[in-house]
Amino acid sequence: MLSAARAVTDVFQPRNVLVAGLTGIGIAAAGHWGGALWGLLAALCAGVVPAAYINYERRKGTWGDRHVVDRTQRLPIFLVILASIGTGSLIMLAAHAPRDILLAMIALWLMTVGLLTVNESWKISVDSAVASSVVTLLAVVHSPWWLLVYPVVLAVCWSRVALGYHSVAQTAAGASLGLATAGLWLL
Repeated sequence: MLSAARAVTDVFQPRNVLVAGLTGIGIAAAGHWGGALWGLLAALCAGVVPAAYINYERRKGTWGDRHVVDRTQRLPIFLVILASIGTGSLIMLAAHAPRDILLAMIALWLMTVGLLTVNESWKISVDSAVASSVVTLLAVVHSPWWLLVYPVVLAVCWSRVALGYHSVAQTAAGASLGLATAGLWLL
């Protein structure tokens, strides 16, 4: 059971979900395969740079692993994410990126502000928020059929609880925040 939970949490960690999902959103936003480059830029800023920062701090001994279980140590991560997504968004705006990939970046930036705000007093699941947000963004940009993938979000929530990183409430809050910030796109 724990090995299955570990596999789910490793395969569907935020960096991986963002690389796959934002590449797909970039393709849909541009209407052709060239949009994959926009998606990869978005994934670099939203997922790869923050993951690299976490790995850097982990190697220095600041944190034991990528999960950063002590919420009081998460502020620098959120600031790196906000700066990286903000920088990527400005580059995309200046380069006239397709509207939908830019809106996805803004949704992720807003989600991170929400995660940071909640994290000040209560630990919330980033993994659940990212998975939920990306599935919702794909449903908005590609097709509502993407909502059929939502059980993957539930699997991420389950894995985080099974591994003892979060409570059910913390994963539900994360998934709800991801859904809500991505859902703003519909307005």
